[in-house]
Amino acid sequence: MTDLPEAPPAGARTTIDLDITGMTCGSCVARVERALRRVPGVLGAEVNLATRRARVVQEQASADPASLAAAVHKAGFDARPAAPTTAGPETGPERFHLLAAILLSAPLLVGMAGHAAGLPWMLPGWVQAALATVVQVWLGARFYVAGWKAVRAGAGNMDLLVALGTSAAWGLSSWNLLTAPAGSMPALYYESSAVLIAVILLGKYLESRATGHTADALRALAGLRPDTARLAAGPTIPISQVVPGDIVLVRPGERIPVDGTVLDGGGDVDESMLTGESLPVPKEPGARVAGGSVLSDGVLTLRTDAVGAETVLARIVRLVEGAQASKPPIQRLVDRVSAVFVPAVLVVAGITFLGWWAAGADAAAALLNAVSVLVIACPCALGLATPAAIMAGTGAAARRGILIRDAAALERAHAVTLVAFDKTGTLTNGRPDLTDLIPAEGCTAGDVLRLAAALQANSEHPLAEAIRRRAAAPPPAPPPAQGFRALAGRGVSATVEARTLLLGSRRLLDEAGIPAGALADTAARLESQGRTLAFLAETSPTPRLLGLLAFADTPRPTARAAVATLRRAGIAVVLITGDSRGAANAIAAALGIDRVAAEILPAGKAEQIAALRAQGEVVAMVGDGINDAPALAAADVGLAMGTGTDVAMHTAGITLMRGDPALVAQALALARRTHRTIRQGLFWAFAYNVVGIPLAALGWLSPLVAGVAMALSSVSVVTNALRLRK
Repeated sequence: MTDLPEAPPAGARTTIDLDITGMTCGSCVARVERALRRVPGVLGAEVNLATRRARVVQEQASADPASLAAAVHKAGFDARPAAPTTAGPETGPERFHLLAAILLSAPLLVGMAGHAAGLPWMLPGWVQAALATVVQVWLGARFYVAGWKAVRAGAGNMDLLVALGTSAAWGLSSWNLLTAPAGSMPALYYESSAVLIAVILLGKYLESRATGHTADALRALAGLRPDTARLAAGPTIPISQVVPGDIVLVRPGERIPVDGTVLDGGGDVDESMLTGESLPVPKEPGARVAGGSVLSDGVLTLRTDAVGAETVLARIVRLVEGAQASKPPIQRLVDRVSAVFVPAVLVVAGITFLGWWAAGADAAAALLNAVSVLVIACPCALGLATPAAIMAGTGAAARRGILIRDAAALERAHAVTLVAFDKTGTLTNGRPDLTDLIPAEGCTAGDVLRLAAALQANSEHPLAEAIRRRAAAPPPAPPPAQGFRALAGRGVSATVEARTLLLGSRRLLDEAGIPAGALADTAARLESQGRTLAFLAETSPTPRLLGLLAFADTPRPTARAAVATLRRAGIAVVLITGDSRGAANAIAAALGIDRVAAEILPAGKAEQIAALRAQGEVVAMVGDGINDAPALAAADVGLAMGTGTDVAMHTAGITLMRGDPALVAQALALARRTHRTIRQGLFWAFAYNVVGIPLAALGWLSPLVAGVAMALSSVSVVTNALRLRK
């Protein structure tokens, strides 16, 4: 299991997460962001309506959560340090208020229906007034408070529209009741105000429940860590008291509490919640395990390597939280619309009232049509469409072992037209074996292996590991190397036993001016068989070739099917590798790839990506090594294998937690589905308003129907996003 890295340091800055209460729509989001960005030292702020959470990047020297909370409060909302992700949505008070609103408004609705049907079910006016006033003043107080805060901040929000609309219906009814002649029954609209509040509370309750489900995957991840750990010495202690170096004992069926290295024992570990791998992974002494995974069988004794915020699980949670808190570029349009939405609706409602009144309608009818305009406007659907889809999409990806760094990467990934793969460790197992060792004239195979092992003693390259495995037995150990240098994309050099040695590609041999000589034909034959070659030579005291080493790496089991899946989706596939042309062509032929760029240096890989982009392709680069980092950064979307190096994962926008090329196609397909869901949500959010507001202004929708439509718009947008969880 490979550690998931933190993002590279970006100067003296810190990130602060705040839970925001009181937000109801996209206009609220814009207000909170503006307030936070005005705080001295704040470098950026993004607010998520679905999670009711703000992520603020602030200069470390001026980091002050209290000043951020004060700015949010001044804008009309409340802020506090973010609660743990394991906490689900709190719907208890909302459920109680909803039930009370239904019970109080139901008699009004029944009376209105009976009256419309010609039945004597109409409640006395004072009874209607009493019921509606309780709903308006008590259960509608939240809309007045939030609406007033918006007005005081010089803005508007959904609560202001609801408060104005229901107050107009309630006020008109109360005026008619108070001024009606004794013994007469005036026109009352109490049911409109009371039932509207009940319907809107129902919509907010359903919206809150549905939005809470979008974070289920994140809460499931955050809930994996056990609360206690059993020390090998005997006692069970709280996980907060475990420190690196502690020896921990894990028994069958238990969840592993820490990141650690197996010291003793063995067994199969279920890492599915971390990597998406359904099959248990065998662990033996020396293997690394991640906290949160489950020991299926056996007993493990572990040395603790990381706890708390430094564990793989904690880093995964932070990465997913970061992706869900970020905004894709498409959200900018929504933010611009939300900023002017409420003022525009107020203007339309005013024009509606004046227009109907000027056309000869009585004031009551004109006011009710204006109320319908206020009520049907739904800025909350606009604000929820993007974050709900992002949360559901990134959560679904995390369950499959696909970690998306930010929403921008997710949005770029949907348009990918070409995938460029590195070879070693990406399409192949990345564990090549030394298959051939041919000494040059005057050398022995033992000398070649001994000197090559000395050169590669401290290298992490897969070919170096293959040499060390071959040289591990029998002894003696290889001699020490001095002045070691890694030559990017070509090989290594060092001084061993007073001899300056090179080990690397034919390019490195040519640069040193050393001919392959009698081994040239053998090298050509091995290359044609798909072998990767490394030449061992000395440059002093006498420049000469010492020997030839050949390696073979096998394709990953799912690589061919992954390539076929991408091509069926209309996505082109290219192999870009620093390996020899023969080895690259052999792997490409086995996997069905017909475009190959071989013997490419790390900088050359980035140039290849830039050339493909210049041809109009939207390029995703898949790699795992340090030499892939420039290409990952140059691509539109970088996908790093989680089995690779930290540098590659720092650079990539998407990390694949297991070394399975099939995840590439899954990640791109999920990105397309998420982007499609975002566009669907925005379409329906705009459609509700574009169609509903004119209908309400024309008098074709009653306030009650408008309220139902407004509630359904938010619920339908979030429910559509929840389909991504499947």
